[in-house]
Amino acid sequence: MREKPETDALPAPVAYINMQNAMLGLRGKNFTSTLRTLAFQGLRQPVHSARHALSLGAKLTRVLLGDKLYQPDPKDPRFADPTWRQNPLYSRSLQAYLAWQAQTQDWLDQSNLSADDRERSRFILTLLSDALAPSNSPLNPLAVKELFNTGGSSLGKGLRELADDLLHNGGMPKQVHKQAFEVGRNLANTPGAVVFRNEFVELIQYKSMSEKQHAIPLLIVPPQINKFYIFDLSPEKSFVQYALKNSLQVFVLSWRNPDPRHREWGLSTYVQALEQAIDVCREICASPSVNLLGACAGGLTSTALQGHLQAKKQLRKVNSSTYLVSLLDSQTDSPAMLFADEQTLEAAKRHSFQRGVLDGREMSKVFAWMRPNDLVWNYWVNNYLLGKQPPAFDILYWNNDNTRLPAALHGDFLDFFKINPLKHAGGLEVCGTPIDLKKITIDSFSVGGINDHITPWRAVYRSSQLLGGNKRFLLSNSGHIQSILNPPSNPKANYYENPTLCYEPLDWRADAQQVTGSWWTPWLEWIQQRSGERRETLKTLGNQHYPPMEAAPGTYVHLR
Repeated sequence: MREKPETDALPAPVAYINMQNAMLGLRGKNFTSTLRTLAFQGLRQPVHSARHALSLGAKLTRVLLGDKLYQPDPKDPRFADPTWRQNPLYSRSLQAYLAWQAQTQDWLDQSNLSADDRERSRFILTLLSDALAPSNSPLNPLAVKELFNTGGSSLGKGLRELADDLLHNGGMPKQVHKQAFEVGRNLANTPGAVVFRNEFVELIQYKSMSEKQHAIPLLIVPPQINKFYIFDLSPEKSFVQYALKNSLQVFVLSWRNPDPRHREWGLSTYVQALEQAIDVCREICASPSVNLLGACAGGLTSTALQGHLQAKKQLRKVNSSTYLVSLLDSQTDSPAMLFADEQTLEAAKRHSFQRGVLDGREMSKVFAWMRPNDLVWNYWVNNYLLGKQPPAFDILYWNNDNTRLPAALHGDFLDFFKINPLKHAGGLEVCGTPIDLKKITIDSFSVGGINDHITPWRAVYRSSQLLGGNKRFLLSNSGHIQSILNPPSNPKANYYENPTLCYEPLDWRADAQQVTGSWWTPWLEWIQQRSGERRETLKTLGNQHYPPMEAAPGTYVHLR
């Protein structure tokens, strides 16, 4: 009588992707060193290894006899096609793969490796097992069906796509059909104008979409890592248009895409540029202050500026601050960060200073290999095995519109993740002034994403608690980008809120209430209360000192 199928939980795919990974990168030396550790471990524990090899052999024998020992994750799209279950050959190949995957993880879990070595090894083994999945093979049933349905043309199209990516996309499969979009035509096309430009940034002011507008303007500070138009994609997703239609005056920064000439631009450089933009907003709107909204690294830049202004006793220039998926407390847990030793950090700094910049394509590769099933192998199958174009998806287009980081700013970010300076008063110095977050006493509104692996929500929550003043924290039900692009029209939108902001994020989450709808709605009510009186809409953009220079989205957004 055959044994019952095993129900052990299969190892989860690599799903830890955070900002440190993108800044640090992953070196081949890390992989080879970990693979050597695994090889030597097999020799150091021969009995342990032999026992698991025999167990795997026994399971493979049962698989050949037709036993189904494992059930693939029903949410795993790689094996959704019924052929993987119904066809004896495909069923056996899948069961053999799952058995090998589970056994190697069991071998690792029961080894006497140190905790850190075990986690490094788990990370590498999971990457390898994802790469060796039978769904990535040309015998994938979807690929075979497509080959017959197209009379073999899918094979030719896939080979052409592969050759094009090898020549023009760094060997990575394209994630989006880029020809479907154009910035200024069907993306970032909200009416407005550049009203200020310097070497570092353009300031865009948008035309009002309401009969009256609040007196205090909103200034959006995007991350330096990506371009600003994540806030202005299609009209139904445009955060800019949502704010404009609800009586807010809206400005947004468009950071220049730096090149090696700008290697000395550091965090202080961007803080000074932001302060200058604030002064321009204040003059154009005749307002003593602005409301700031910073996303991801833009939130860090916004905070550094506020600390600088507080030290100069000029914090009155900022009326309130919103933080979207922003880290101020840089302590996060990720398997890839186990590779972040002193040598790796210094090598990453040296690499960017030699080149002058950290290329956005390098960061994109790190992001992709931290979630390979979603961001690599999914497109490998679609583009090469099925011979299809990647999807025309606006968020993916924006995500692939790469920017660079100047070497000095890259070094500042690495130091931020290394020493976590904002947790301590005076730990970070910007423009010659020490920063103390508890002295930033303006109201703040913070949003995290429950599925966000780039800036994990617990670190975002802890970050919000470092600030002084009245604080509000909402937890969106989405990931990093989807937490920002979560309009009220989204039927799946919901968030969690608990007005009692306790120290531990999990304690806060335990007592939080789930609310149906988008966080945009409570944020709008909150920001309107802090935007001053409503008055007649300004008919023109800019003023005599800062006249409109050119139509939005400006020049810097197009720099490659």
